[in-house]
Amino acid sequence: MSVESQVAAPIAKRVPTERVHHGDVFVDEYEWLRDKESPEVIGYLEAENAYTEAQTAHLAGLRDKIFEEIKSRTQETDLSVPTRMGEYWYYSRSFEGKQYGVHCRCPIDASAGEIQAWTPPQLEVDREIPGEQVLLDSNALAEGHDFFALGAFSISHDGHLLAYSVDTVGDERYTLRVKDLRTGELLPDEVAGTAPGATWSLDGTHIFYQTVDESWRPDTVWRHRLGTATDADVKVFHEPDERYWVSVGATRSEKYLMIWVGSKITTEGWVLESDDPEGEFRVILPRREGVEYSAEHAVIGGVDRFLILHNDIGADGVKAQNFVLTEAPVDNPSELRTLIEHRDDVRLEDIDAFADHLVLSYRREALTRVAVWPLTESGYGELRELEFDLELFSVGMGGNPEWEQPTLRIGLTSFITPMQVFDYVPATGALLLRKEQPVLGGYDAGDYEQRRDWAVAEDGTRVPISVVWRKGSADPGEQARPLLLYGYGSYESSIDPGFSVARLSLLDRGMVFAVAHVRGGGEMGRLWYENGKTLSKKNTFTDFVACARHLIETGVTAPDRLVADGGSAGGLLMGAVANLAPELFAGILANVPFVDPLTSILDPSLPLTVIEWDEWGNPLADKDVYEYMKSYSPYENVRAGDYPAILAITSINDTRVLYVEPAKWVAKLRATRTGDAPLLLKTEMSAGHGGVSGRYAKWKEIAFEFAWVLDTVGLAA
Repeated sequence: MSVESQVAAPIAKRVPTERVHHGDVFVDEYEWLRDKESPEVIGYLEAENAYTEAQTAHLAGLRDKIFEEIKSRTQETDLSVPTRMGEYWYYSRSFEGKQYGVHCRCPIDASAGEIQAWTPPQLEVDREIPGEQVLLDSNALAEGHDFFALGAFSISHDGHLLAYSVDTVGDERYTLRVKDLRTGELLPDEVAGTAPGATWSLDGTHIFYQTVDESWRPDTVWRHRLGTATDADVKVFHEPDERYWVSVGATRSEKYLMIWVGSKITTEGWVLESDDPEGEFRVILPRREGVEYSAEHAVIGGVDRFLILHNDIGADGVKAQNFVLTEAPVDNPSELRTLIEHRDDVRLEDIDAFADHLVLSYRREALTRVAVWPLTESGYGELRELEFDLELFSVGMGGNPEWEQPTLRIGLTSFITPMQVFDYVPATGALLLRKEQPVLGGYDAGDYEQRRDWAVAEDGTRVPISVVWRKGSADPGEQARPLLLYGYGSYESSIDPGFSVARLSLLDRGMVFAVAHVRGGGEMGRLWYENGKTLSKKNTFTDFVACARHLIETGVTAPDRLVADGGSAGGLLMGAVANLAPELFAGILANVPFVDPLTSILDPSLPLTVIEWDEWGNPLADKDVYEYMKSYSPYENVRAGDYPAILAITSINDTRVLYVEPAKWVAKLRATRTGDAPLLLKTEMSAGHGGVSGRYAKWKEIAFEFAWVLDTVGLAA
């Protein structure tokens, strides 16, 4: 008798609970699974885990093989490219057999010339590094814990002190500590229950940090004076409006500390001179509903300015959906002068200021772009876009902490290009390769191909699809091949081309990987996002279905060889398409899936609910929003019909998407659907929203998922 037949699928009991809103009565039979302190609930989750393990036991060998492939292709003992800050080069190390990274530094060569002083040392893993100092060993901090995450890692401006924070539960509440890097000793200063970040005052006497409210929303900024009791910490900012998150940081110039307050649609910034840490923050531009902005300190022609990206309504009465770049005096930020006008085809995303140049980050044609803008004595020079000979790529700024630096750290990758780290020299235009992500065992990008494709949505909108595969006897389209289609489509988050060592285990077995860049993401600009949220949210789901149909109709894949994949809000997408078009997919992989959104968004006491109303609408106050969300919510719309094979993965300590959502979804699917496709729920019993911690544990989780995917499309042999 096989293991699969010995373990029966758990059947959750039904406890009818009525939910009544706007005259609508919904009977929820599985809401009792929300009580994670209940032994019965834990017993049910463990029974689901046992069933999942039994149903996938035949894949143990394949899981081990994929894990070993990932491990064998990864240079386990490695160093990052050093980044210069102050009088040191900072870098991280990884060691074979260790789960977590080790943060280190070594001194710069004080005798080196201008560019040479900014040329990172060529560090070798098997050679002693002169003057190396271990700042923080995460492996030591993680000892004895099932979960570990490093939050803050902030060096004081003089390089003497390190503020860091750790989470050993997975609930994203951190304990903040301070280490004296001159002695290696921990200072008595310790703050529990913080959000992950920490910011130093210029003189190193104060630390600014955040705490969260009962809904896990960062809402308060505190000032801690080093050497004093934490109960004497000063509350410097509090945001009572539950729609807004609060963050704190500093400008690259080190001249200002900044507090940012942001909802999904509105921003407000506050500023304080960093040499006056006990002073009062002042507002940059008062918040106005629906207006977002960011501000960066720059010195233009010897004058302090704020560079402000915003999406306010212009003089022509039209809202700058894709943002404009302006400048303003620091003592009168409302006196804006436009530097770069709004364009429908370019989404301005960020502006970084340095002593001698600016760097503009933006999107055009669903790809990231970077341009360098030299500063002259009188103002601005000529804007120069960096160009790369790739059809698909992702480029962005790397670690560039210093205000005065003659080089810029740039990162470049694609689906077939391992991450490349460059130093760009604005004075000469030289692009100096510092490191390419190693892939052991031999990797040739020429063995793989990537391309951009386009599907047509129900309303005629063209939706981009990125496709990558290993070249073989027949390319996709010449022969239908197994395909994993990934999607997200929320919060204006873009799924940009990126290399994955682990993904090679799919590609080398003949599987195609594709990304559906659906509306709700940010790939095609702000309107792409606006047209995939609130009362247009269904575009996200129908776009994904259109992409799946396109890949099938063009012969790239076939329904019995197609698996859909998404996590968190992308898990909502997975649940929605399972109801919309189950016939298109052989399987659906849903990680920490937001599949019971209406229940969550109706409950303001749950973590993060109120701030989410700008993304989904407020179904408590608006009947139309309630009815619209109910019409697409995966949990409410489970029906008696055949579904694809489904693997749902969640974490017991997730504070963003509670484990109860996939638990209820799977319970209802099992009780309602027809057919016998595998239906599995896997709950990590000591992890949070990001899943398990530690690289080997993550590789094993990836191997588990990939083995299931390969088995679902018949490639498990």
